[in-house]
Amino acid sequence: LQTKSRTITSILTVPLASFSFPCTIMSSPFFFQTNAIKTSKYNLFTFLPLNLFEQFQRIANAYFLFLLILQVIPAISSLSWFTTVVPLVLVLLVTAVKDASDDFVREVHCEPPNNRLDKFTGTLTFRDQKYALDNERILLRGCTLRNTEWCFGLVIFAGPETKLMQNCGKTTFKRTSIDHLMNVLVLFIFGFLAFMCTVLAIGNGIWEFQEGSVFTAFLPRPDGVDASFSAFLTFWSYVIILNTVVPISLYVSVEIIRLGNSFYIDWDRKMYYPRSDTPAEARTTTLNEELGQIKYVFSDKTGTLTQNIMTFNKCSISGKSYEIPKSPQKVDFSYNPLADPKFSFHDHSLVEAVKLEAPEVHNFFRLLALCHTVMAEEKEEGNLLYQAQSPDEGALVTAARNFGFVFRSRTPETITIVEMGVQKSYELLAILDFNNVRKRMSVIVQSPEGKLSLYCKGADTIVYERLHPSCSKLMDVTTEHLNEFAGEGLRTLVLAHKNLDEDYFREWSTRHHMASTTLEDREERLDELYEEIEKDLLLLGATAIEDKLQDGVPQTIEQLSKANIKIWVLTGDKQETAENIGYSCNMLREEMTDVFIISADTPQEVHEELRNARKKMKPESEDEPTIIQRGILDKKSKMLPDETVDGEYGLVINGHSLAYALDKSLEQELLRTACMCKTVICCRVTPLQKAQVVELVKKYKQAVTLAIGDGANDVSMIKAAHIGVGISGQEGMQAVLSSDFSFAQFRYLQRLLLVHGRWSYLRMCKFLRYFFYKNFTFTFVHFWYAFFCGFSAQTVYDEWFITVYNLVYTALPVLGMSLFDQDVNDRWSVQFPQLYSPGQLNKYFSKTAFFKCVLHSCYSSLVLFFIPYAAMYDTVRDDGRDIADYQSFALLAQTCLLITVCLGLDTSYWTAVNQFFLWGSLAVYFAITFTMYSNGMYLIFTASFPFIGTARNSLNQPNVWLTILLTSILCVLPVVAYRFLLIQLCPTINDKVRVLRGTGTAKKT
Repeated sequence: LQTKSRTITSILTVPLASFSFPCTIMSSPFFFQTNAIKTSKYNLFTFLPLNLFEQFQRIANAYFLFLLILQVIPAISSLSWFTTVVPLVLVLLVTAVKDASDDFVREVHCEPPNNRLDKFTGTLTFRDQKYALDNERILLRGCTLRNTEWCFGLVIFAGPETKLMQNCGKTTFKRTSIDHLMNVLVLFIFGFLAFMCTVLAIGNGIWEFQEGSVFTAFLPRPDGVDASFSAFLTFWSYVIILNTVVPISLYVSVEIIRLGNSFYIDWDRKMYYPRSDTPAEARTTTLNEELGQIKYVFSDKTGTLTQNIMTFNKCSISGKSYEIPKSPQKVDFSYNPLADPKFSFHDHSLVEAVKLEAPEVHNFFRLLALCHTVMAEEKEEGNLLYQAQSPDEGALVTAARNFGFVFRSRTPETITIVEMGVQKSYELLAILDFNNVRKRMSVIVQSPEGKLSLYCKGADTIVYERLHPSCSKLMDVTTEHLNEFAGEGLRTLVLAHKNLDEDYFREWSTRHHMASTTLEDREERLDELYEEIEKDLLLLGATAIEDKLQDGVPQTIEQLSKANIKIWVLTGDKQETAENIGYSCNMLREEMTDVFIISADTPQEVHEELRNARKKMKPESEDEPTIIQRGILDKKSKMLPDETVDGEYGLVINGHSLAYALDKSLEQELLRTACMCKTVICCRVTPLQKAQVVELVKKYKQAVTLAIGDGANDVSMIKAAHIGVGISGQEGMQAVLSSDFSFAQFRYLQRLLLVHGRWSYLRMCKFLRYFFYKNFTFTFVHFWYAFFCGFSAQTVYDEWFITVYNLVYTALPVLGMSLFDQDVNDRWSVQFPQLYSPGQLNKYFSKTAFFKCVLHSCYSSLVLFFIPYAAMYDTVRDDGRDIADYQSFALLAQTCLLITVCLGLDTSYWTAVNQFFLWGSLAVYFAITFTMYSNGMYLIFTASFPFIGTARNSLNQPNVWLTILLTSILCVLPVVAYRFLLIQLCPTINDKVRVLRGTGTAKKT
């Protein structure tokens, strides 16, 4: 290594010696992992096979591959192969390009950090002496080596074996609920297609048996082909003819729509944060519409709801509270040459107390300067830079620095501080580490005068239990101050100290060394020793640190709550701080009916507290939950239905109780109780517990989840949720790199969901309804025509019309609607968050909506076939020539179809682009039709363009245009009438807001 201030990764710093571990990693041949990690799905060689494998898991794609095989069999196919291969190749190509792009931006190559090893236990044997190896001897990624020129290092974990990689979760293919629904609908479509083909095959068999023999004179049957075999071949022929009922081009259009809506997020200036020059980013292009269906939001607290910038705000010392006065004027720290110029404080009386050398005040700041794990770097004389494990520690040490107790440097054995201008070096005898169980930290030091002292800081409830009885009155006063600080949402710590007897400490130190070097029950033995020495402490006071909320957090939470989105906060902070932030963010409110606190120590007590809370919210609720089975085929799952309650409730549960509640025996009780509440706050939770909570909701609730966080400890939660959002803040880029969407401030979540998410969902649902309508209408006309062509599998349309119907004629109008449509603008979307709720209930597209589309298509196809059929039957041109031929009927039917589906476009927001796409598509249709049916195309490609002269001979007849007008009116008029009656008799929230928009009023509903 041989470095002096250089970043070190993945090493254990030890002298060159033998060492032993509880696991036998050195006793047998062991093949270590390389130090390379890979988070991408593909590489150069696996991309094509893996991507095609994934794409052909879509049932529609696999079906069209099978269809293509059928089309190369002459005895079956009546269509050319290009009618299938062109859209299939286009679908696969577009999707592959998009997947490659998404995967490229996710790929990460770096030197990963070492395993965190929270309970790492090792022993170093060197020159017959044993030394304890624990977390303090491990350098993780980002650590800086200081106070020494060099050290020996040993890599103990590497690559995928590191704790980071083991905790970050597997990179999975996320699919939207609409994708899953589409697979179900495609299965139904297959069944429906098989049913139609069976009906037509039976019809062919009957027709061949009864009527076919009459035509054998000029249409002889091949040898061995009877009515039954003809019906068999006809079945497969109609599978090809009616293939448009299966949405192959759907997937191309869906990918384009998602890509376009992703760009809107990237380009949104209202989600750009100028202070850090950070725009919003859609890091995946496959989940946009899912943003419009979110029911549960799981949020980290520090750095997500707050700025993660800590400031020393207030304090209580020896029963006196130092706060901001009514007329705040900043304290002038110019008398202190080592003061941090960025630090500000407003209570001048505290400075006076320091200058008067009040013993309690000096001890207070001496503790802050000594009891920490901060590292100091002094590149220039007096220019100190603190590196702290947490912003809290940095804020406290900085406060002590400005009030005259400057932490200047440290070694493994000493801490050097400057006390009121005098430099002193304290011998560091022991560090009693902070952890989630102890909730406190202590150091034992010896002053230059030889005085032994223990300094302790920690949570109030923990430190209070260890105070000397003589501190009872001071504790009462300090508690009042703590309650005031907590009521303002400040993060609090209590400070205490004691002097130690030298003989007692020497004996305690010997036992401490023995316990720290044992391999069995090390933590338990150390905890006993810590408990022994951390008692009879003398109370010094308390600190109050402000971690300010990000701008707009309360307003954002209020708007999301109005949108019926439930917000759960999952934080590693202590319970009191989490509760205070909950009130500051308007998640917890005084007017709530009740806020339940779950902080039991046993599974039985946790179950009882959860049950009592549930019974209080809903006394009539059954102890056994109602389980609903959902799913199809072998993918069945259980669902807990929502239970309504009267009033609004909040739930706060700590990590210890949550660990019990997440057990299989209690998870349903936890979920029932939590889902009855308006707000849930889980405190002191681990990264794994965050992911477990998300998975629990996904398991039992038919709801879309979103997780948002800013740090590496949020990665597992972000990956577990349906949608992961990363905030680029103070904690680095780990959360952002694992997320699906990212931005710089929590308040942008409101716009992401209520505007972009709702629009994306609305547009996608409109697109799907329209797509199925136009394709089923197109296909049903074939079905009706079969009864008039002897079930011969003859197409009702020209082959070229079939090929370009979805790819050219109807592609752009529906894409224009799906990219630009708005029921209301962005301002109204935010002003009326209730508009968001239809997406949570799947109201815009569901199985029911799909079957309505099928029925609508059935009606339209009847009109589009039988009206032109009746109009053409025994009809002649105005010059007396016959017009009732197959080509003329095919042209009329396809023209009526195209004009009807274009006019039936359900667009709420017309733009110049929409207009251009719509009228341009119709113009292109007529241009292509006249070109393909021209003499020139026939003469060049005689076999491919048999409709010579049909366009000019048919479309110059008035009765043809009257037929087109009649069919269009009969198709569109019932829909318009239905919509009108629905708005008048049963208006939705969207209808009401649009009416308000039209009248110019803006009263919130």
